[in-house]
Amino acid sequence: MPLNDVPWTRPVRIRLQCGLERIFTGAYDALDFLENEWPLRHGERHERAVKTCRGALNGTIPAVIAREAFLAACLEAGMPAVMVPWKRRPSVHPGRPARVAII
Repeated sequence: MPLNDVPWTRPVRIRLQCGLERIFTGAYDALDFLENEWPLRHGERHERAVKTCRGALNGTIPAVIAREAFLAACLEAGMPAVMVPWKRRPSVHPGRPARVAII
C-alpha cells in the first residue's frame, strides 16, 4: 500500500467485464484502476470517481465518498460489485474457556 493511500473501512470487490473479480482496498487502488485500466467507455460517473478519489488522497473529500463514487462508476461501466459477507467474530474469547451450565 502506498504511503499516501486512504484505505476504505471495507474493501470493494468488483466483477470485471472479463468475469474475473478484483479487490480494491482504498482510494489509491481505485484511482490507479480508473486512470490506467478502465474500459474504453468513460461516463459521467467515471469522471466523478476520478475527482473524488483524487480529493480523498489530497484529504479534501472523505474516503467513504470516494468509495461510493467508485462503486457508482463501476456499475455504470457494467462491472457490478460483488457482495462479500462480513466476517463474524468468534463468539467465545480464545483465552477463556466456554462457560457450561451445570444442572
